[in-house]
Amino acid sequence: MKVPSDIEIAQSAKLRPIVDIAEKLGIGEEDLELYGRYKAKVSPAVWERVKNNPDGKLILVTAITPTPAGEGKTTTTVGLSQALAKLGQKVS
Repeated sequence: MKVPSDIEIAQSAKLRPIVDIAEKLGIGEEDLELYGRYKAKVSPAVWERVKNNPDGKLILVTAITPTPAGEGKTTTTVGLSQALAKLGQKVS
């Protein structure tokens, strides 16, 4: 079985609209400055709404070089987030 390259994995990903992702995080479209369907800046007003919320937990992912399969910090972070979400943990 051939292991797909980084570029093959990236090209096979289905992009989700940023509005949908923001909505899942409780950020409304009125708080976004859209740059197309998949990118946006978040309004500083969002910070004002959440700055007094209790602190969450932070996991730092560090690495010097990726594995031979191309698994670097981003891949590890996304995989870890998906695994924690599947276990029912809040990851946003």
